Amino acid sequence: MLSHNRARLVVLGLDGLPYSMAQELTSRFNLPGLDALLQMESSHPIHSDLPELSPVNWTSFFTAAGPDTHGIFGFTELDPFFYTLHFADSTQVRCKSTFDILGEKGLISKSVNLPGTYPAWPVQGIMVSGFPAPDLAGAVHPGALAARLASEGYKQEADTRRGRLEPEYLFTELHATLRSRRRALELFWPDLAFDLFILVLTEMDRMGHFFFPALRNEDDPWHGQCLEVVRHLDQLIQEVLERYQALPQPKRLIALADHGFAELDTEVDINAWLGNSGLLHLEGDPWSENDATGIGPASKAFALDPGRIFMHRKSRFKRGSLSPAEADALREEISASLSGLSYEGEAVFERIFRGEELYPDCPYPHRPDLVCLPRRGLDLKAKFNRSEIFGNFGRTGTHTADDAFFADSYGSGASSVRQAGQEVLSFFRDPEKILIT
Repeated sequence: MLSHNRARLVVLGLDGLPYSMAQELTSRFNLPGLDALLQMESSHPIHSDLPELSPVNWTSFFTAAGPDTHGIFGFTELDPFFYTLHFADSTQVRCKSTFDILGEKGLISKSVNLPGTYPAWPVQGIMVSGFPAPDLAGAVHPGALAARLASEGYKQEADTRRGRLEPEYLFTELHATLRSRRRALELFWPDLAFDLFILVLTEMDRMGHFFFPALRNEDDPWHGQCLEVVRHLDQLIQEVLERYQALPQPKRLIALADHGFAELDTEVDINAWLGNSGLLHLEGDPWSENDATGIGPASKAFALDPGRIFMHRKSRFKRGSLSPAEADALREEISASLSGLSYEGEAVFERIFRGEELYPDCPYPHRPDLVCLPRRGLDLKAKFNRSEIFGNFGRTGTHTADDAFFADSYGSGASSVRQAGQEVLSFFRDPEKILIT
């Protein structure tokens, strides 16, 4: 298809950017790129699929479907035989992606730093996977491009493990990843050989976890460093907008975040609550916070990140003992008890959902029995080495299921991350663009 008459859609991902924060920052500081996105007639906040995590929601975006279809319910899944935890990745996505659907019609996609796409798979175009992506070789398609990116010093992800202890180092890392995204843009955009171009910037999320109050408070000693990262990010937004403006019609721009953010009050560990309630019994001392291998036969329930609770059913788990009736009864008891849990005089949970409420047509056995939605400012955890339910461990910001950023040059009324993905497919299904059926 000739470049002058192909329809192009550009997606700018702003991982973890709250819509309200974008409004606040642009009202206080000169951020032309972000302000231009806010000035789009359709800019508005959207909500996440639950749980409000990046792998869940970016997968919802690039499949235009929910967890009950794509099968990604969190960062981790548990092996029901060995009780080992593993990170969810693209090999576990159980439906076609937008890249696959477009590729079948001969349309070309280029995607840079989209979380949930590791390992990269053969697409019609280029894919550079985002977090979690443990190595560059497996994160790039075509594979030969990995060497080119490595030679350019492409940095996949900021080192937040070290950065949480050394703030100066974290800010250096965030600037480095922004430079890497810019270099990828410079490499993959100029030939205009694409129908769909996706660039995701994750720096607001990384900064939000460790410096959310500093973003807003000019008296905070780290405020200046935060603002430098925001301005660097805004410069890259401006560059994307300038390149987009130079494209011929027909074209469309969508900018979105996968979730919102709020200042953290406390973490709430569901496994600690289950253990204290006599429902989770671990055999031996866990070697790490993610060591679930000690879940013993006496356990009636356990949780996985961030607030997914599973009844220890004998039909599902090797060491499980609960019958279907026992599991259903215990689920109701747990839901009722957790609904009464409070922190500093306020309820911990905004709502506790049964799995079939959120995922009514889900055929997958790893669908959680309960999904907990905390009130704003609380961060749910499911560690295997904690005994205290409440505590703070170095983070200052937490995800929210609402207030995620969205803007669309076509003025769509998408209300969720999933619907934003559906808008991508609808653009290429428009009969005036005659691209896919």
